[in-house]
Amino acid sequence: MTHKIIGVLGLGRFGFAIAHELSLFGQEVIAIDNNPELVEDVSEFVTKALIGDMTDLDFLKAIGIDQCDVVILATGSNLESSVLALMHCKKLGVKQIIAKASNDIYEEVLYQIGADRVITPERESGRNLASSLMRHKITELYHLEDDIAVMEFLIPQDWVGKSIIELDIRKKFDLNLIGMRSEKGQSLSTDLAIDQPLKEGTIMVAVANNRTFEKYDYLGYLS
Repeated sequence: MTHKIIGVLGLGRFGFAIAHELSLFGQEVIAIDNNPELVEDVSEFVTKALIGDMTDLDFLKAIGIDQCDVVILATGSNLESSVLALMHCKKLGVKQIIAKASNDIYEEVLYQIGADRVITPERESGRNLASSLMRHKITELYHLEDDIAVMEFLIPQDWVGKSIIELDIRKKFDLNLIGMRSEKGQSLSTDLAIDQPLKEGTIMVAVANNRTFEKYDYLGYLS
């Protein structure tokens, strides 16, 4: 089994959830926080749980953070702490550093000093909630970047009886189809019969290179 060594620095709700999920799938997790109760809670399932200061370079080195494939800075409320921890991780040669940020300014600073990825959970969860409230045909949506997403959607009624070629989906919506289900609950097929008429209840999976299809769906233009 392939596994990585992942450091989780900060064990609030965000950090705890990450450490728990990684551990469920056999990843080696080093979790630290300065709160003994949080460390005790996470110690039941992670590889190593320690009480300590994420801004202390000697401490990070002593517990093996330099051996991590990925480090997640899971506390986003204190910029100074995140910056120091990020700088220490880079000094220790960590290959990939992911940081949590509580606002756009923190995000910009963390990127500037070398974070590989910055997560803003509040913004992302807010956008996802808004998206879910507006959906008509889209059933699942996973944003990879701002304008790139993987989406699963029920075909509109006026697509029924027409082929993928006839609909010219890629040109009209900038959708790259990667699979379809004959109906909800059926397994995904990547063998696309692009010249065959689509049946009612067909569900498509596509990669979208812009948000055109989302806008059509949210505004109710897909009948």
